[in-house]
Amino acid sequence: MMYGYGGWGVWSWAVMGIMMLLFWGSVALLVFVLLRRTRTGWDGWGGHYPPGPGHDDPERILSQRFARGEIDETEYKARLEALRHRP
Repeated sequence: MMYGYGGWGVWSWAVMGIMMLLFWGSVALLVFVLLRRTRTGWDGWGGHYPPGPGHDDPERILSQRFARGEIDETEYKARLEALRHRP
């Protein structure tokens, strides 16, 4: 009589071990994807969400430079016109 091994013997232990690795690996992958998705703004399909309030658009940066006095009114208007009429 064989006690404790069942019909498959050692192979049943190997198959169970591989299945456990696959199960826990998929759980870890799921946790990783969910954490990455909530932290970086990843949409899950390879793209990204639109820029949030931390990103400035070019017109806002230009307006800030004009307000600080880094550029004069002529340069501001010329650059603003160039930004709005991009090809």
